[in-house]
Amino acid sequence: MDKESPLKTIIFSGGGTGGSATPLLAVAEEILDHNPKSHLVFVGTASGPEKQLVADFGVAGNTLEFVAIAAGKWRRYFSLANLLDPFKIILAFFQSLALLRRYRPQAVISAGSFVSVPLVWAAACLKIPALIHQQDVRPGLANRLMAPWARVISVTFEKSLLDYGSKAVWVGNPVSRQAVANSGDSRRDWGFSPERPLVLITGGSSGSLALNQLISESASRLLEVCQIFHQTGPGKPGLALESAGYRQAELLSQPEMIRLMAASDLIVSRAGLGTLSALSELAKPSLIIPLPRSHQEDNAALLAQAEAAEVRHQAELSADAFVSIITKLLEDQGRLQELGQNIRRLMRPEAAAKLAGIIEEMIA
Repeated sequence: MDKESPLKTIIFSGGGTGGSATPLLAVAEEILDHNPKSHLVFVGTASGPEKQLVADFGVAGNTLEFVAIAAGKWRRYFSLANLLDPFKIILAFFQSLALLRRYRPQAVISAGSFVSVPLVWAAACLKIPALIHQQDVRPGLANRLMAPWARVISVTFEKSLLDYGSKAVWVGNPVSRQAVANSGDSRRDWGFSPERPLVLITGGSSGSLALNQLISESASRLLEVCQIFHQTGPGKPGLALESAGYRQAELLSQPEMIRLMAASDLIVSRAGLGTLSALSELAKPSLIIPLPRSHQEDNAALLAQAEAAEVRHQAELSADAFVSIITKLLEDQGRLQELGQNIRRLMRPEAAAKLAGIIEEMIA
């Protein structure tokens, strides 16, 4: 990007989980790094983790303004909430129209999430260009609903170019360049020994009750072979375990999560693209346990095919099997190195800078 290029007001939108927010924050970081006078606004949900992630964001003294709107959801199963959500979507559409008229942005950028759908529709009504980023292998419903109104659709994987046609451009998935650059060893900060392996276990920004239960059943045996950092998820309690080798937190900022990934010997996680992209940037080995019956299973299948991660399905994992897999991986340094190298090759680097350049071209 040209350091002198005038970037004006840009609205980013995503949320409900951290997965749709973190790549947008990486792009925002890139934009502010090149043009600190840009006015960036993040539109999300009132209750999702994106609000805290935006509050933690900062680049050279610059911050993002956060605005919450109503968020409906198209559920493809029976739920009483389906009776109310159409009204939330209508409300969100009119909130979006008012918001866009207030801020008059040059572009709207989304990485999925149902909170973005009425905003992108409103932007189309006002002839404001939109860019949609497709993170996962499988196109999500929210992105499919927004795609006809987008000027550009960026994708993480080359395979996704076939899903979106001539609007699509393959860029990879954005990761915070600042966080990666500052990803020094954080073991000392958390009180971990540099002499023993460290395993980071995360269920994503929302956490995972199933993974938390698995850790509860296996932690005492795992601590015989490694140290554990456990990200439990907001409102999801961890273990009442007093050990020098166990630390936990409900939610971490993206920079701190990346620092812990860099310091870890092995990462156990779901198959959300925010986590996978950070693993790729850091060339880190991982045990991936995708969320059952979700798009994450497609992401995990691609990783398994490329030998880019050790993949196990949740239904297959008992506490005994979990401990055995982690122990064997930690004892096989060659396998750990192979997994890290392969995931690094699978995903394109410098996606945040590429997307920032595309946005600049959109609003020039």
